[in-house]
Amino acid sequence: MNRPIETEIVNFCSAPRHIAIIMDGNRRWASRQGLPTPAGHRAGVDAVRLTLEACQTQGVEVLTLFAFSSENWGRPESEVRALMALMCHYLRREVQKLQRDNIRLRFVGRRDRLSPRLQRLMARSEKATRENTGATLVLAVDYGGRWDLTNAVRRLASAVASGNLEPDEINETHLDGALSLGDLPPPDLCIRTGGDTRISNFLLWQFAYTEFYFSNLLWPDFDQHALAAAVDDFRGRERRFGVRGVAGAGALKHSLDIPRGF
Repeated sequence: MNRPIETEIVNFCSAPRHIAIIMDGNRRWASRQGLPTPAGHRAGVDAVRLTLEACQTQGVEVLTLFAFSSENWGRPESEVRALMALMCHYLRREVQKLQRDNIRLRFVGRRDRLSPRLQRLMARSEKATRENTGATLVLAVDYGGRWDLTNAVRRLASAVASGNLEPDEINETHLDGALSLGDLPPPDLCIRTGGDTRISNFLLWQFAYTEFYFSNLLWPDFDQHALAAAVDDFRGRERRFGVRGVAGAGALKHSLDIPRGF
């Protein structure tokens, strides 16, 4: 008896639909330049602009940036204040450009620990750009993957308690939909700059089949050429999603970028 033909799920993407970036290296960049830490974060904002423009050129639909993690509250108070002030400055300056470029802005993460002024700016920015359809920029602020999963479980538990959902009905689709990015495609590619090779509590559920690209470039040095290199690397990978995987295909890869100034 002949065995049924197995179907291989292999996806060679011309470009990722959704890129997530862990922007690491601002403080080290400032130190190497002999500058105070806030200068590194300001340089990081310039890298955000370049990367967003490069994503538009590459046809990326969603760009998610890890702007401030739940753990970042543990940094020196002066640095946290500078980061929050920089975020307010960014929102006041950049929303009009996002409007012109037809880009929707969204935030994921806790908001109750942020200042009222920043919360108002975030809400105002989302409202002003919510009808834009060209692409989506997601900023993860006071975000943690464990918090996201815990919050999703609470939502499902509330639905069960109210009688709108039976416990044995809960499946992956329910959990996925209860997460912060449940209405967006999962990240195809995650880029981390700065040379470290960990995901630091970012999008834990969503990264199940994400391809990873680790760059030694510090975030302020990451530009459109660096993004193009990451996307080119992604194009060369086979995405089998666990079906008849070939040894080495789609495996975790490291880039060999050397930071400028080394």
